Amino acid sequence: MEHVEIARAESERGELVLRERRPGSDDAGAPTALELRANGVFVMDTREVATEQALATAALAVVDDPRAVAVGGLGLGFTMHQVLADSRVETCAVVEVEQALVDWMRDGTIAHGPALLADARVSVVVADIAVAVAEARPASYDLLLLDVDNGPGYLVHDANAVLYEAPFLRSVRAMLRPGGAVAVWSAAEAPDLERSLASVFTTTRSERHDVRLQERDEHYWLYVGVV
Repeated sequence: MEHVEIARAESERGELVLRERRPGSDDAGAPTALELRANGVFVMDTREVATEQALATAALAVVDDPRAVAVGGLGLGFTMHQVLADSRVETCAVVEVEQALVDWMRDGTIAHGPALLADARVSVVVADIAVAVAEARPASYDLLLLDVDNGPGYLVHDANAVLYEAPFLRSVRAMLRPGGAVAVWSAAEAPDLERSLASVFTTTRSERHDVRLQERDEHYWLYVGVV
């Protein structure tokens, strides 16, 4: 497999790299895929999007009327895309800390980006999710999907640890309408997160989801807090 760098950017959080994986002579027939890495750590690619789709689908099922949805983390846009596939969604605000990633989606460096961002329901805010949540109007959203990491055990940046603790979750609760929910996708069981959610939200639950990744059966967990 050949790796070709498409774009690179630096921020105070470090290096963000977009590269293309192209099949070589030994893997002819394999699809070309875009891959996103932060400080050398794999974040996601366009080949395996099952977890992003599953997060959105499972989270949307939690709320009866998810008219206003917020997504923490843009990634390559697949969580947002699945949210927009639900006709109940009237607005989808995506909070992304990396300006370069938003630019790559807007200018077509990520080829499918312009079409996704052209949806009139989408707004993109370039900010730290903790700051954006703290500044959100009270009771203004029905659902927040937290998709900045693969859960508290797989942080893209160490500073993201605060997103799974009670003080941030209290800010999340304040931005949600009655019956609203926060949904966190995790690649491993996260009992500390479950306890933090239970200390803040009226109702909480965890669900195991089986997903297929690279021809392997994997288990992910969805942690939910409902106002």
